[in-house]
Amino acid sequence: MNQTKTVLEVLQSTTVYFERHKIENPRLNAEHLLAHVFGKTRMDLYLEFERRLSEAELAPLRELVKRRGQGEPLQYLLGTVEFCGQTFEIDRRALVPRPETEELVELVISATGNRIPERIVDVGTGSGVIALSLATRFPKAEVFAVDISEDALSLAKENAARLGLGSRIRFQKGDLFENLTERFDLIVANLPYISMNDRHLLGREVLHDPEVALFAGPAGDELVRRLIEQAPACLNPGGLLALEIGINQAEGLSELLRQKNYHDIESKKDYSGTARFLLASYG
Repeated sequence: MNQTKTVLEVLQSTTVYFERHKIENPRLNAEHLLAHVFGKTRMDLYLEFERRLSEAELAPLRELVKRRGQGEPLQYLLGTVEFCGQTFEIDRRALVPRPETEELVELVISATGNRIPERIVDVGTGSGVIALSLATRFPKAEVFAVDISEDALSLAKENAARLGLGSRIRFQKGDLFENLTERFDLIVANLPYISMNDRHLLGREVLHDPEVALFAGPAGDELVRRLIEQAPACLNPGGLLALEIGINQAEGLSELLRQKNYHDIESKKDYSGTARFLLASYG
């Protein structure tokens, strides 16, 4: 990049750089970073292709492009992520929300049908995207957001305040249900479900997420199993448990749900065809 380059030339060279560094959707990533640095929308860029850029404009872009090329998630660089139609702040305090988790929220909303949950808890809330999305969808519900990480809870609180939902959410630090005395109509959880033994299989972007948000024990499903065992004491009769789980975990966890006397157990696939979600009722 030099002082005489146009917006289009910088966009093209950045795209090529990302291609060389094996970044998925290189052009889209380049557009997002340029728009972010210049304070524009991606559409604005197309209207300014011939504008020449000064060194002062290019300097901050270079650093972000370098970090993206090293695999740092785009969302961390932008500081925001879109989720279920809303914009959330995101940084290294919490896991970058995945598209699959949007599917989990959609499944939960569909599964509740006409029975509107009065009290909801999001266990392992992270940045708060599930809890806040459900609070938006169910405006009369009392919503709890629990996490073992103080850093994640602080980010979730900031997101709640940003969306005007601060008074709607009760934040609680704790390991699963340890500090909760209430019973819930809906328990939803996207807990860490990756085995430490599979660390070498993860992409470099995923490894930028906090380890506490990624890894459970040697099997990967230990936290989810604990939650399944503890949840009946926290569910109202007929209450719904909704889980996002790891690859090849659906069969074993479905069997545990049966053993623990859950009913209406359903395994659901994500858009890529992976058995990614479990829904079950109790009592």
